Amino acid sequence: MLSGRRLDLLDPAPGDIEIADIAHGLARVARWNGQTRGPHVFSVAQHSLLVEAVGRHLAPGCTDRDGLELLLHDAPEYVVGDIISPLKAAIGDAYRGVELRLLAAVRRRFGLTAPSPVLARLVKRADRIAAHVEAVRLAGFAPEEAERYFGPSVDLPEPVSALAEPWPTAEAEARFLARFTALSPP
Repeated sequence: MLSGRRLDLLDPAPGDIEIADIAHGLARVARWNGQTRGPHVFSVAQHSLLVEAVGRHLAPGCTDRDGLELLLHDAPEYVVGDIISPLKAAIGDAYRGVELRLLAAVRRRFGLTAPSPVLARLVKRADRIAAHVEAVRLAGFAPEEAERYFGPSVDLPEPVSALAEPWPTAEAEARFLARFTALSPP
């Protein structure tokens, strides 16, 4: 980790997790294996910001703690990378176990509990809607193809869908950190 801490992937300690490491890493992990248009990759940090915005659109009563859960839903990827779904499926429970232990440590580090079933469903739905937007806007999917993989599209306000635009790495990192700070308790 850039913070100088060592993170044990099999038994991650919450005290070894720093938000600056997460923001740095997620801003450098490319979604869609980097197969997007434009001069910059669309990063997992940007995807996380999009998921949080979609979640707030779907559930306008979200609290800041709910927003943090949405924002940090892919936090383990700062360490393990954006391993594509077929590889995750082939590895199976072994990968999922590492991911879940990391996510649990992230939650403990930032004072979050496991999400309620309602919030977990919101995160999943917002994640799929964000993936649909990204697939069509960035990865060259036809709308029908994206619907087959990610479900139906949802009409999103322009400020939300505009988040599906690749940014320079430093901007993605800074915006992720700024949003985390805005959502964090004082």
